[in-house]
Amino acid sequence: MTLVLEDVTKRFGAFTAVQNLSLTIPEGEMFGMLGANGAGKTTTFRMILGLIDQTGGSITWKKKKIGYDSSHLVGYLPEERGLYPKMRVAEQLVYLGRLRGMKKSRVLDELDEWLEKFHVPEYKNKKIDELSKGNQQKIQFIAAVIHKPELLILDEPFSGLDPVNVELLKKAVLDLKASGTTIVFSSHRMEHVEELCEYLCILQKGRPVVNGQLKEIKRSYGRKNLIVEADFDLGFLKELQGVGRFQPFSGGARIEVKDELTAARIFSGLGGRGFVRKFVLEEPSLNDIFIEKAGAAYE
Repeated sequence: MTLVLEDVTKRFGAFTAVQNLSLTIPEGEMFGMLGANGAGKTTTFRMILGLIDQTGGSITWKKKKIGYDSSHLVGYLPEERGLYPKMRVAEQLVYLGRLRGMKKSRVLDELDEWLEKFHVPEYKNKKIDELSKGNQQKIQFIAAVIHKPELLILDEPFSGLDPVNVELLKKAVLDLKASGTTIVFSSHRMEHVEELCEYLCILQKGRPVVNGQLKEIKRSYGRKNLIVEADFDLGFLKELQGVGRFQPFSGGARIEVKDELTAARIFSGLGGRGFVRKFVLEEPSLNDIFIEKAGAAYE
C-alpha cells in the first residue's frame, strides 16, 4: 500500500509549481513535507488526491490512482477550513460520515469518542461558528479521520493551535499511526516534522532539496552543533580549525563543528581557562540542514 510519486510536475501556464518530484512513502509511516509558503506542498497533496491532474509523471497508491472508488479509504484535512458555520457539530459529522459510507449510529459513536479525546464533549450540539478557531480545527480533524482512513493527508494541521491543543493533536496523530494509518503531513514548522516523522521531504520552489529517511539525512549532513556554557569568554574558539558558525549567547555559545574531532579539540582548548558549566554535542537540526541544502534562511 505504498504511495509512490514518480517525476511529478505541475505547471499552471508558465509557472511551474512542482517539478520532477519523486517520493516513496512507506505503508504505516508518517511522512513530513516541509517548505515555505508557495513551495508546492498543497499542490502536491491535491495531485495525490486527484483534485487536480499533474502535468507530468505518475502518482499511485496501492499501484492505482486515487479516485472515487478509493476515496472512502482516504482522509484529508485541507489547510483552508471547510466546515458549514451554521450547522451543529453532530449534524455536520453525520453528513460527512454518510458521504464516506458510514451509518449514522457509527458516526455518532465515533464522534463521542473523539470529542472525549479532545476534552470537548459539550461541543457536540454547538454550531461551528460558536466555536473558537482552534476548536473548529479539532472538529475538522475529526471529520478527516472519523471513517478510519488507511491514508491520511494533513495540510498544516497544527497551524493556529495553542501549545496545549498542538500536543492533543500530536497524540491523536501518533495513535492513528500506531493503528496502521499511513500519514502524510505538511508543515512550515520543522520541529514538528523532526519530532514526528521518520521520513521527510523539504521542498523549495517546487523542487525537493532534501528527501529520505531523517536519520540518514542527518548522517549525510556531517556537521553537528556544540553547546558550550562557561564563565569566561569563548570567542577564541572561532579561530579553531573545523569551526563553522559561532553564535554567542549570554554565558555561552552555540558552535557548528565539522566533526567529533573538532569537538574534542574545543574540549581540550577549554582546559585551564575556568569553569565550564555545559558541553553538549547535538545532532544538526532540520533548520540547519535546510539552510545548508537550500542556501537560504527558512522562515
